[in-house]
Amino acid sequence: MIDMHTHILPGVDDGAEDWEQAEALARAAAAEGITDIIATPHHEDGKFWNPHEEVLGHVQQLNARLQEAGIAIRIHKGQEIRVHKELLANLEKRELATLAGTSYLLLEMPSGEIPKQMGDLIYELNLMNLRPVIAHPERNAEVVRSPDKLQELIDIGAYGQVTTHSLLGGFGRGIEKAAWSLCRNGLIHLVSSDAHQLKWRGFRLKEAYEQISERMGDNQAAYYRGNAARLLRDEELLPAQPAADTAAGQSGWGRLRGWLQRGGG
Repeated sequence: MIDMHTHILPGVDDGAEDWEQAEALARAAAAEGITDIIATPHHEDGKFWNPHEEVLGHVQQLNARLQEAGIAIRIHKGQEIRVHKELLANLEKRELATLAGTSYLLLEMPSGEIPKQMGDLIYELNLMNLRPVIAHPERNAEVVRSPDKLQELIDIGAYGQVTTHSLLGGFGRGIEKAAWSLCRNGLIHLVSSDAHQLKWRGFRLKEAYEQISERMGDNQAAYYRGNAARLLRDEELLPAQPAADTAAGQSGWGRLRGWLQRGGG
């Protein structure tokens, strides 16, 4: 399995506090069957500032420590970038990191609303051959009220990533319902943990995939796993399918299933 949104780097944000906690997170991930983790520390969120070069240095150091400890996890660089006015300018300054050096960029919107410039930003990023992934839209109040606004962003060229803890009720019943609704309506392309610390926000990626299989079918879990693998290979993600369409097109999903599972990480 591949986890493309985590806060495993130590001492840089509200995730792992030190190297010991980072290693403990990596051991727990390996125990779940996770092989690759993209480290996405908060950047430009008003509290944390983690420019590209500093993230890369931490990733290299953590990989060396994990190799020495015999933990079979590969860490990749990334950021969870809060949408801000200078984003495009900071991108040109090489302060922003794509996910694992691919063309995918993880963007975080404020929790209360969709920024007015979001559509224009996605359009501009697409012109730069960058593919924005919107982190945990199920935790954005405006998306919950008006999911069609997320659909508009996806139509422009964005992707949606849901958090395992949202699907499993870790943020409350309301967010849990919103997360499953977005999945069923074809507005989610990726599942990731947004892991911070083992005690209160671990990975739970295996558990989330099991719940997706139970509620939506094995094919849907394979779809999300396959898209995570495609992202890491810098390939285009497959489009999401609403639950009704998926149910009606089992034969088509059946043809895709074997291919998705071969690349599912």
